[in-house]
Amino acid sequence: MPAFPEAAARATRDANLRANLRHATHTIRDKRARAVAELADWPELRAAAKAVKDHTLRHLDHYLVRLEQAVTAAGGTVHWAADAAEANRIVTRLVLAADDGGAETREVVKVKSMATQEIGLNEALAEAGITAYETDLAELIVQLGDDRPSHILVPAIHRNRAEIREIFAERMAAWGRPAPEGLTDSPAELAEAARLHLREKFLRARVAVSGANFMVAETGTLVVVESEGNGRMCLTLPRTLISVVGIEKVVPTWRDLEIFLQLLPRSSTAERMNPYTSLWTGTTPGDGPSEFHLVLLDNGRTAALADRVGRQALRCIRCSACLNVCPVYERAGGHAYGSVYPGPIGAILTPQLRGTASPVDASLPFASSLCGACYEVCPVAIDIPEVLVHLRERVVRQPGHRLERAAMAAAGYVLDRPALLAAAERAAARAGRLRPRRLPGPGAAWTDTRELPEPPAEPFRDWWRRNRR
Repeated sequence: MPAFPEAAARATRDANLRANLRHATHTIRDKRARAVAELADWPELRAAAKAVKDHTLRHLDHYLVRLEQAVTAAGGTVHWAADAAEANRIVTRLVLAADDGGAETREVVKVKSMATQEIGLNEALAEAGITAYETDLAELIVQLGDDRPSHILVPAIHRNRAEIREIFAERMAAWGRPAPEGLTDSPAELAEAARLHLREKFLRARVAVSGANFMVAETGTLVVVESEGNGRMCLTLPRTLISVVGIEKVVPTWRDLEIFLQLLPRSSTAERMNPYTSLWTGTTPGDGPSEFHLVLLDNGRTAALADRVGRQALRCIRCSACLNVCPVYERAGGHAYGSVYPGPIGAILTPQLRGTASPVDASLPFASSLCGACYEVCPVAIDIPEVLVHLRERVVRQPGHRLERAAMAAAGYVLDRPALLAAAERAAARAGRLRPRRLPGPGAAWTDTRELPEPPAEPFRDWWRRNRR
């Protein structure tokens, strides 16, 4: 992936993409605003969620051990994965261990999970000869179209109905069941085509892979919230359930969970509660999967936790509200971020999980106007602009950026010496008419999109000295 400025420049030239994004984000955020306005205690809920998350992150080691003990006592098995490669090895081994000679054990059905996208699980399973079927409607659209998700909540937000119909008509047959003849772009018909396509896979698969929105340390309970029912099918029908979850998703108690189950639906789908809220604790004989495995994923989260300013990104509950109000995301779209986490939260989370060594990751903290709209809507009060500025400081301290550091050093030298600053101001005023319209060299990137300010006829300090009485 190219760095954000290059990717965004290409995306903003796509008129169809911009129209799709503008329509979808404005619709979602308007509905969210109405849903949030119904709760008089929304600010108090937001503050409570922030406090719970901060407390949990400060004592994360304690709550993770407590979670492991509770899951194990309930009949589940906990695995610890330091990085993506280890998580993929664990999941692949567990899927293969469920093989009893039938072809269906080389297939898994999946609940929408950003953690598995983060680690590239589908690709790792494919290398082992295992086919993973996405069952979320938007994720299915992305998978059938050989595409990438572009939004946290609505991964296919960059597609319109006509494009989705074309994908279904062309690609469903390659995945085992052709689309119905005469398929139109009616949402009801598209949803029915997806339902027919997936039903046999739900009934046949013996292994399911999920993430989780929350994990309750007190009881070892995992929670998935969704709107379609596909998650419920994955979580109940297969014999083996494997959940890959980031370590930051833990909350201490059921009472804490209550707060987030009020915040998440209204902030994400603008619903008072999700149509399907699935909770499971270990295994129960004769009810649901007979094997449950929880893979606790670090993959850079511990490093983020060590950063006093940056760690607040780990509060994120993946509601996507920040994406829907961001003027940069609305114009550039999710693919420009080069990460499974797009938008404002991706601009602060991805560089902490992956580091800032690559050009794309180093560019992400600058993919923002710092308008602050993301902070205003965040249900767990992540100060995204603060973290963006913090990460920008980290990026510019890296090797490179020699000219920028030299310019800042020169400016600091002048600003620290009043007499020298006064002389520079007088020189700039006298040479004002000679200023170039466009700066040379690296400075051209600045004047390509801005006019060079015109110096005043005389410095303010000279005017003040002449006019004060």
